[in-house]
Amino acid sequence: MSTMENLIGLVNRIQRACTVLGDYGGEGASALPTLWESLPTVAVVGGQSSGKSSVLESIVGRDFLPRGSGIVTRRPLVLQLHKTDDGSPDYAEFLHLPNKRFTDFARVRNEIQEETDRVTGRSKMISPVPIHLSIYSSNVVNLTLVDLPGLTKVAVEGQPESIVGDIENMVRSYVDKPNCLILAISPANQDIATSDAIKLAREVDPSGDRTFGVLTKLDLMDKGTNAIDVLDGRAYRLQHPWVGVANRSQADINKSVDMIAARRKEREYFATSPDYGHLSSRMGSEYLAKLLSKQLESAIKSRIPSILSLINKTIDELESEMNHLGRPIAVDAGAQLYTILELCRAFDRIFKEHLDGGRPGGERVYGVFDNQLPAALKKLPFDRHLSLQNVRKVVSEADGYQPHLIAPEQGYRRLIDGALGYFKGPAEASVDAVHFILKELVRKSLNETQELKRFPTLQAEVAAAANEALERFREDGRKTATRLVDMESSYLTVEFFRKLPQEVEKGGNPAAPAMDRYTEAHLRRIGSNVSAYVGMVCDTLKNSIPKAVVYCQVREAKNCLLNHFYTQVGKKEGKQLLALLDEDPALMERREGCAKRLELYKSARDEIDAVSWAR
Repeated sequence: MSTMENLIGLVNRIQRACTVLGDYGGEGASALPTLWESLPTVAVVGGQSSGKSSVLESIVGRDFLPRGSGIVTRRPLVLQLHKTDDGSPDYAEFLHLPNKRFTDFARVRNEIQEETDRVTGRSKMISPVPIHLSIYSSNVVNLTLVDLPGLTKVAVEGQPESIVGDIENMVRSYVDKPNCLILAISPANQDIATSDAIKLAREVDPSGDRTFGVLTKLDLMDKGTNAIDVLDGRAYRLQHPWVGVANRSQADINKSVDMIAARRKEREYFATSPDYGHLSSRMGSEYLAKLLSKQLESAIKSRIPSILSLINKTIDELESEMNHLGRPIAVDAGAQLYTILELCRAFDRIFKEHLDGGRPGGERVYGVFDNQLPAALKKLPFDRHLSLQNVRKVVSEADGYQPHLIAPEQGYRRLIDGALGYFKGPAEASVDAVHFILKELVRKSLNETQELKRFPTLQAEVAAAANEALERFREDGRKTATRLVDMESSYLTVEFFRKLPQEVEKGGNPAAPAMDRYTEAHLRRIGSNVSAYVGMVCDTLKNSIPKAVVYCQVREAKNCLLNHFYTQVGKKEGKQLLALLDEDPALMERREGCAKRLELYKSARDEIDAVSWAR
């Protein structure tokens, strides 16, 4: 197979794959990447009644296009021509009817019409979804053409006024692309300056590098006139020479004149024309087909490296997005349970990384113990509680009517008990502060578990289970921290008081204080002793409260945050598990689209790798 046949056949196969997998360009910046728009194409552009259908049928050598008044072509027709050399009869195949051959081209015409109506309805609306038609014949060259709706200025009955702009936008979506060759069809019996095709081509291809001008209806011009100025490029210059064609007349069409005979008649017309005889070597539909085939092959050859580069780059991007979107949901309950547990473990790992230092956040727990707790302890109102006035009040009330004999033990105990009660506030505040941090880390971990974000219901269930567990841990933390304070109150360290210096009488023997038990010095000594003991207890609690909080809250959160949830999930049945995996429909659609597009790009890469082209 020649290089040309290889390359054009390559693009044909990729175009068919594009259509099968929903890629036909013009999908917007936020849509999936498109391979279609990077492929070199030949777009056939012309106004209504410009002879566009006749040119295509002449190139093919067959009657196969719907005809009629108004807008007949309402969907792009990707026409792929395959030259055969085996002597087999001509036949056609549609992409939407695989393995069905059409040898009757009148049926091809009907199928184009019916397939158009299937998508657009019979309301004469248009659609960008292309029809793919392949024709195999010994009378064609390898070539792919995209027949587009004819440009029009007026909407016909049953069509909205927007149809005029809609058709132009569809045509522009093809011819705007720098890889698109424009076959601009204009009738010779109209002023070239008014040609819809040339006007549009001039806008999108001002240099004329991509435009191939075709002049139809040369044989219908008024006697004494000709189109030499146009065909010679004087009326409107293009980088490529204009090509004139003489298609069948309407009478020939009505009589079903054989297309092969029509080609012969066209050759004779140019060879014998006094006006165009000197141009006959580059006139006619056969020459046009060969010219376009050669130009398309050249365009494909020049763009293969950039297309391959685009394909490889897009495969990497799509695979990355597929990894981000995650695997499709499994169908059986066991696999669904496994998916749920894996997602929960992924969240749990991230949560532990926050606590252990792999991610930020865990250091805030230490900040509670290193800053907030000491600061709260310093603010406790011990000065007021152990003021001379309060000590006198507590000590005097502690013994009732009976004065204390040796030392005001009940007064001591009441002062100490009252002072130690203040420690419950900072202890509970430490528990609450760590609880708040853990809740915040749960929220952050949920947001950072990308796979879990796919399933809003499961994410909400995990969040609820984690926060419920944290509440239980907080209750345990409160009980343990306040129990530490109660333990200090319930049994005082006797040794501490025995080591205190004793008051002595002037004779040097320990004795009861002076008869006035309310002397200021005595009360100050009591306050000082209690303050020293409370200070000792404060140092102890400063170390033990963090241990209690970490043991009851942080350690439990690390080890068994979702244990209860795992137990509950294990009891669920298939429908309940599937309800947890209620993925966002838009995300499911995106994944399916990405998977199809990835399949397309990999298939295209394989196609290109399998073809050798001349360097």
